[in-house]
Amino acid sequence: MTSPSYIIVGSGVFGASTSLSLIRKYPTASITLIDRDPFYAPFRVAASWDWNKVVRADYRDILYTKLGLEAQLLWRTDPVWQPFYHQSGVMWISPTAFAEQVLKNFAELGVEADIRAYSVEEARALYGGLFEDADYTGVKQVLVNRTSGWAEAKEALQNTIKTAVGLGVKYVTAEVTALEFEDSPGRKRCYGVKAANGESIGADRVILCTGAFTPKLLVDSAPEWTDLHAGDRIIAAAVTEAIAPLTAEQCHILGTMPVAINDNPTEYGEDLGCLPLPKINALKYWGQIIFRNTLEHQITRKPLSMPPLKSDYAQWDVPLTLKDDVRRGPESMFGRNKVNQELEKFRICWEALTPSQDFIVSPHSACDGLYVATCGSFHGFKFLPVLGKYVVEMLCGELEPELRERWAWDRELPPTKVNSKWPKRDLRALSE
Repeated sequence: MTSPSYIIVGSGVFGASTSLSLIRKYPTASITLIDRDPFYAPFRVAASWDWNKVVRADYRDILYTKLGLEAQLLWRTDPVWQPFYHQSGVMWISPTAFAEQVLKNFAELGVEADIRAYSVEEARALYGGLFEDADYTGVKQVLVNRTSGWAEAKEALQNTIKTAVGLGVKYVTAEVTALEFEDSPGRKRCYGVKAANGESIGADRVILCTGAFTPKLLVDSAPEWTDLHAGDRIIAAAVTEAIAPLTAEQCHILGTMPVAINDNPTEYGEDLGCLPLPKINALKYWGQIIFRNTLEHQITRKPLSMPPLKSDYAQWDVPLTLKDDVRRGPESMFGRNKVNQELEKFRICWEALTPSQDFIVSPHSACDGLYVATCGSFHGFKFLPVLGKYVVEMLCGELEPELRERWAWDRELPPTKVNSKWPKRDLRALSE
């Protein structure tokens, strides 16, 4: 029996992982991976293009703890990803019961790991006192997992795609502007995509791994067909990051420091984070403000959050308010004057977020031949080695019931007020 042909739109973490898993399962299948940028481009709009990303299994939600542990095993052992993984440890400072819940999950799963909770006094002395002056406001326990770490993001992503292409995946650089449909008995079927140059590319199955671009792409493809649209399922949201070069006297910390995450100060939004960048003698920080970019859709005239319309999503055009947001990172992590606090290369990272922070890995309920595998919800990259496996299981109708329900296109959506990552501010207001 001949395998179906596939188009995967978007070569970020979901698209890259899916292409590799598909070609491994179906070595003779026609699989086309399409993205607006070459996968070796120095800069890309994908959220997974980055200097580095956290790799951890430390979650309140035990489902993602299990998935994180599965992914970490491959980060440590699979030659596709192992060269880019650094087991530095992760230190998480939070005034919530986060440490207690993570430890409970590890105990319930029977996992052996170098993970424990420290008192604030003990935490101040860790790593040579590097975090002695961090913001511990309201904190009772500090979680340290020495079996977590970080990955060289763009390099791991590129190697995933390079491996898939080497096995037979066709990579096409093109900007997809719309999906194409035909009538089939009782309902429509997606049979391909249209590129900005007018070219049509067809396949039996089209998989959208399009991240923050997904809501706009669906509306652009059929403005009046509201059942196709993402609606309240997905919002395009963003966070800001930057790097801080270290002085020659400070570079020694890079060899031993963990990833550091701090929920303090709590009044500005989500957690702040800091990761080592030893290859360039710097630290990377991300900010706390998660925001949207609400524009009027050019056809429907309805408001829709989407990345800026520039080809690079205007990712380097960062307003002062957002730069100041990231600048809170060094003091939160280290206190004043501990390390160089001059930040540069500010970048806005656009992501697809769901109300529950769950992914979407599902057939589209309104259209045959169309599948959605996206919505990293600001925590998807660490699952690069395993996401494709689950997308393939979905395509084969073999996804386990809990994942099928959690990741369904049509699922009960929780109120967004319980989602701490849901954007409460708009880029336009932050730019004023």
